[in-house]
Amino acid sequence: MAEFQRVGFIGLGVMGEPICRNLAVKSGLPVLGCDTDPAPLLRLAPHGVTAATSAQIMQQCEVVFLSLPSGEIVAQLSRAADGLLANARAGQLIVDLSTSPVDVTRELAREFEAKGATFIDAPVARTRAAAEAGTLSVMIGGAESSFAAVKPLVSTFANEITHCGPIGSGQVVKILNNMVLFETVVALSEARAIARRSGVDPQVVLETFTRGSADSFALRNHGLKAILPGNFPEKAFPVDYARKDLRYALALAEQTGVQALGARNVDVWFDAALAQGHGNRYFPVISRVIDAE
Repeated sequence: MAEFQRVGFIGLGVMGEPICRNLAVKSGLPVLGCDTDPAPLLRLAPHGVTAATSAQIMQQCEVVFLSLPSGEIVAQLSRAADGLLANARAGQLIVDLSTSPVDVTRELAREFEAKGATFIDAPVARTRAAAEAGTLSVMIGGAESSFAAVKPLVSTFANEITHCGPIGSGQVVKILNNMVLFETVVALSEARAIARRSGVDPQVVLETFTRGSADSFALRNHGLKAILPGNFPEKAFPVDYARKDLRYALALAEQTGVQALGARNVDVWFDAALAQGHGNRYFPVISRVIDAE
């Protein structure tokens, strides 16, 4: 981390706040933080994070992390009149932890390159609990030299760090990871519904799955911890965000000529969940849309 003197972090939401805290505590470097909500900045101040504007962060930090709700917001902040691109400097490294469309990521990388800066994608996977514990999985797209430079910092909040290939590759892997997760949650929801209506306890069904070929991370986490007990809190990974990621996957499927019928089926259930007012609830709530009790 010797080449970096100061770190910037923009976006301190559900995932960004614990990521920034781990970065500040473990890196040993000064961290400047920015968010539209002052509350996380107040909570992070005792951990060595200093509040700053996005322009100040770009002007003062050699490496800047972004953790924003969508690729559209990343692009908007980057291209604003006094935004990230306007304040970018030669040699600067911008690391996008957000889940963003692949084409937007590659376009932004070219725009930052014209300013002498490097923009790489590093979307994160796993839960808020993993962000708190510093055990996220991060998928990085960019040059090998950029990956090597940022890896020590990323290791402060992740225990699985994968170099997926050139710019945009991290987004491809993350988007497809989420697509497969969503499809699996739909399958688990359908299994629960069929079991319940067939007179078999869904708990018996899903717990038995853990001892067979249907076992999966999605089963043990989303199935047993959310679908079975009906635990769908707000401020987790809500339907709104999940649908955004799914739409990125569907766009990528269209661009590559793949029908992706399974993903399109998930989109039907996400639309139904939104129509029923579940947009802010943890996305496995679709299990109750599939089988309303």
